[in-house]
Amino acid sequence: MTGASTQEGTHRALSLALLEWLDHRDERTETIDETLEALADHRSRLLFDVLTNHERELTLPDAAEEVAQREDDRPITELSAERIANVYISLYHDHLPKLVEVGLLEYDQERDLVAVCRPTT
Repeated sequence: MTGASTQEGTHRALSLALLEWLDHRDERTETIDETLEALADHRSRLLFDVLTNHERELTLPDAAEEVAQREDDRPITELSAERIANVYISLYHDHLPKLVEVGLLEYDQERDLVAVCRPTT
């Protein structure tokens, strides 16, 4: 089996598992599509994971630092200010708006704070 066919098998297995899981969900198709689209990019998933793990609001610059650390698998002291600024800009313009729109995150632009949306009861 070649590397490409191994990867295709992995994609197939993941797709089948995801479809099986989705088959037992009650959410509207549009909700599922919007959520999957918002989490389609690795950086979006990292941001959501960072905030979920902290269980409190963070400043977007702090979140950007942690996302950059995870992406590069290096300590903050080894990351350039330019690298972190690029991650911040990407989060602010591309990833954060999508995650806020689907209700996964909330953002206080005035204070530059981002947090996981708490479920309403």
